[in-house]
Amino acid sequence: MGSHLIEVEGQLGTQFTVWAPNAKQVSVVGNFNYWDKQSHPLYPRWDSSGIWEGFIPNLSKGELYKYCITTYYGEQLEKGDPFAPFWEVPPRTSSINWDLSYEWKDADWLAQRQAKAGQAQPYSVYEVHIGSWKKVAADKSLSYTEMAVEMVGYIQKMGFTHVEFMPVMEHPYFPSWGYQITGYFAPTSRFGTPQEFMYLVDAFHQAGIGVILDWVPSHFPEDAHGLGKFDGTALYEHADPKLGFHPDWKSLIFNYGRNEVRSFLISNALFWLDKYHIDGLRVDAVASMLYLDYSRKEGEWIPNIHGGNENLEAISFLKEFNIAVYEHFPDAITIAEESTAWSGVSRPTYTGGLGFGQKWMMGWMHDTLHFFNEDPVNRKYHHDKITFSLVYGFSENFMLPLSHDEVVYGKGALIDRMPGDDWQRFANLRLLFGYMFTHPGTKLLFMGGEIGQSSEWSIEKGVEWWLTEHATHKGIQLLIQDLNQYYKNTAALYEKQFEPEGFEWIEHHDKDNSFLAYIRKGTDSQKVQLVLCNFTPVTRKNFRVGVPQTGIWKEAFNTDNLKYNGSGTLNIHPITADPIGWHGRSHSITIDLPPLAMVAFES
Repeated sequence: MGSHLIEVEGQLGTQFTVWAPNAKQVSVVGNFNYWDKQSHPLYPRWDSSGIWEGFIPNLSKGELYKYCITTYYGEQLEKGDPFAPFWEVPPRTSSINWDLSYEWKDADWLAQRQAKAGQAQPYSVYEVHIGSWKKVAADKSLSYTEMAVEMVGYIQKMGFTHVEFMPVMEHPYFPSWGYQITGYFAPTSRFGTPQEFMYLVDAFHQAGIGVILDWVPSHFPEDAHGLGKFDGTALYEHADPKLGFHPDWKSLIFNYGRNEVRSFLISNALFWLDKYHIDGLRVDAVASMLYLDYSRKEGEWIPNIHGGNENLEAISFLKEFNIAVYEHFPDAITIAEESTAWSGVSRPTYTGGLGFGQKWMMGWMHDTLHFFNEDPVNRKYHHDKITFSLVYGFSENFMLPLSHDEVVYGKGALIDRMPGDDWQRFANLRLLFGYMFTHPGTKLLFMGGEIGQSSEWSIEKGVEWWLTEHATHKGIQLLIQDLNQYYKNTAALYEKQFEPEGFEWIEHHDKDNSFLAYIRKGTDSQKVQLVLCNFTPVTRKNFRVGVPQTGIWKEAFNTDNLKYNGSGTLNIHPITADPIGWHGRSHSITIDLPPLAMVAFES
């Protein structure tokens, strides 16, 4: 499908193929024929598939084009190519005749990825909006090739295992953050060519960093050059607005019951994994796909054939999508942004699950931020908010997200949601990150969070890099850098991050002191991490904690370290466990528990 530079009987040119089953006539228009709607017609394929095709000789790479589609009622529509690999820079809307040739240099990365498939491994993901990560000017961002130097070098230095790009697919409206896509097969031309985006992915791989893309099969915009009413009829979307129009985003919903639409979307997912060597897809707005009544009032939705609110066609599609991805790319990852209690999102399809590899743990995010927003004096009344996640923490393969959604639309920056004076606010943020990195599950942090950005994210301003000139913000950045290394280098923190055997409470009832103690375990039962969290600004000297085993305990991490701008309450000397029962354990240690801090010990 789409346009392809080929040779036919010794003649170089371009083959065009487009699905428009209800069109009366289809032609290709562009600069090459002065946008003449009659000069280069396409012809319907003999098999009644609704596919139109044709070969135009001497049409070379770089030519602008659209399909002129004459509808059943005689209206002429100019549509971009749904399969175009390259588009004009918005607000221009033509497709560009292009190829995807590129000489990849990431063979070592792909071999390593394949060797690790199915094994437990750390995922520390840095979420990025590429158009605002670093602003060159108010209306200009880094190019793909510039990102391949600056962004790759920075993320490698910070120690993240993966980068996740908010949608890079071509989209007409920049403030949509990429979630209103018109060019599903093309990286946005705002920052360079397809090959330059490949170069960026290649650079990440050569630096040992995986690349995850946000993928949006849930809805698409109504722009005239896009998929909506493509051949004059509701082709990609449902005709009934109760099924085909999304009230929140004022966009169209794919018709998942149509085989051609399912094929379009699944081939698109595989396209990014194949042609761009992408390591994973994070699927946006899965909840909106699962429920027919999502964000709709009574009378605004149509029940399924059983009378329920489940979207059976979307459920079937998501299962087919995951089966296809893992069949063709078993070493890739799919991640669901899904905010409900739907069962089995990250469980295999053969057990009735949706088949995703991981799922965002939205409940953890909401409860944790709610808890941290409370003044430490009041946290004892909200202690269940910080412990409840472990009640269901292994029901899915969870990723802990502190994403872009948490720092926009009046929610405030993470640092602004921390209570207390200036020191306490930063100590709280350090504690939040320490707690996050030692909690079961993989990790995701939106850009700017790693420096304690002080204002909400804005695509106009981007990340406030100048803040790292201040010791408080530099301390947060150093903390994230060290937490990433701690997480990656400590098997007990990731080997069983999806299994209940990898976690054990030491103390979770001490709400009066707002104190938690828990153990993280990997396959080696002797190499455990004892994690202590003090959610109050009180330093507790000679604090006794039960330990799971005898022997010597050493401090492995402390968010109160002076280099992070903490108070420096450390436990620098090894501690021998005493045969004194505590917290239900036969042995215990006494430590100095720093204020508003996470401190971890290893045996």
